Amino acid sequence: MAAACQTVPYTERRQVLLLSEDEENKMGLDVYKEIVGKAKVSTDPAANELVTRVGRRIAQATGKNYTWEFKVIDDPKTANAFALPGGKVAVYTGILPITKDEAGLAAVLGHEISHVIARHNGERVSEQMVAQGLVGIGGSVVGLDQKTSEAIGGLFINTLLLPFSRQQESEADHLGLIYMAQAGYDPHAARDLWVRMAAAYQGSSRPPQFLSTHPSEATRVQQIEGWLPEALKYYRPTR
Repeated sequence: MAAACQTVPYTERRQVLLLSEDEENKMGLDVYKEIVGKAKVSTDPAANELVTRVGRRIAQATGKNYTWEFKVIDDPKTANAFALPGGKVAVYTGILPITKDEAGLAAVLGHEISHVIARHNGERVSEQMVAQGLVGIGGSVVGLDQKTSEAIGGLFINTLLLPFSRQQESEADHLGLIYMAQAGYDPHAARDLWVRMAAAYQGSSRPPQFLSTHPSEATRVQQIEGWLPEALKYYRPTR
């Protein structure tokens, strides 16, 4: 277990990861192909150029040399985005009116890319592996046989589609502020994004925060305001 412990950048939170990063990235690619293969990928050149340009700036700021790929999914009713292990990122067109501008989009992509950098998917799968006893715990997982790999692969796909925990969501907000600042985007835009997100969802029926895996918009705004002084230390505006 000690050998499988790692530390999340900047927050320095300790986490247990029982999958190798290569195995995690391969499974992420498989899920990405499955999702994108069933989706209506946007052919709008302006939207694709914007998402790719902003995404690559954020990705470069992380310093991770993944094979980054960015897709726009044409679904105006879905205000969402996701990033999978290995650097596969998708943005639904429904969130673009809420992001409003390039900095707002940077806040979304900074958050999603931070899930990848912090290896939140691998962490969740590791927790499930421990809970279900798929592997012995005594160090890193190496030399998986085919049966075990298939079992973990199925578990990974199922777990990957679940919402992140509130702790992981808050951590992605925190890291996302830093990465967007390093990429030259004003981190204040993240606070403004969640104010707009709250307005967009005002009056909708959603569970209270303690029953949800996501922090409320008000909580996110409050947390972001607390992290802004740290993020601003990394902010260098680009011309």
